[in-house]
Amino acid sequence: MGKGIFITGTDTGVGKTVVTAVLARLLRMRGISVGVMKPVTSGCSEVDGELVSDDALLASRAAGIPCSGDVTPYLLREPLAPAEAAKIDGVRIEFARIRESFDRLAEAYDFVLVEGAGGLMVPVVGGFLMADLARELDLPLLVVARPNLGTINHTVLTCFAAQQMGIPVSGVIINSFPNEPDLAEQSAPHYIGSLCGAPVLGVWPHEDAPDQMAAVEQLARWLDRQPETAVVLRELGV
Repeated sequence: MGKGIFITGTDTGVGKTVVTAVLARLLRMRGISVGVMKPVTSGCSEVDGELVSDDALLASRAAGIPCSGDVTPYLLREPLAPAEAAKIDGVRIEFARIRESFDRLAEAYDFVLVEGAGGLMVPVVGGFLMADLARELDLPLLVVARPNLGTINHTVLTCFAAQQMGIPVSGVIINSFPNEPDLAEQSAPHYIGSLCGAPVLGVWPHEDAPDQMAAVEQLARWLDRQPETAVVLRELGV
């Protein structure tokens, strides 16, 4: 397998980008050269006439690397599934281009964090799904889950689908866990760990911060202090 991991979510908006950026910042803090990649970004911002991936900018900043064309091979305007957003923009998404970008990043850095778009079953082009992209890049998965009601079903389904497609799941991170969890949130980590066939590698707290980068810095420092973090990084293949 490639020296990296593919970060997917149980749904859109679960915090994949923050998790990617936090891991990038943590690895950088520990002296590991880390590349980041967002192969396809839909719903891009436009700055000075150029499309920009805010997600990739955050992860690149955390990793301390330029947000190059290899970090963001495909930038699309509409906040839709990549296959539909690309159709509207008149863009043909080709896996070979993504593969070449990943290979250059893998050659330049010790470890590469690849963030998907949405969940595993999101169409990239035609019948080619995000899951297919992870499999073709030969990367194991890190699944990011939310903590609240419904997350058990979504997380188990995501892990089951990956395993059925022959994609190994290194683990699950439950993101933005509240300080005062309700009954569903209290029980979710146990059931996810019991039913997913993959370990829960972290239950990350919700961080109140003025912006995303501040939250990334806070979480990275918190993780760096946890004694189990070295074990978690080994599980991720670092």
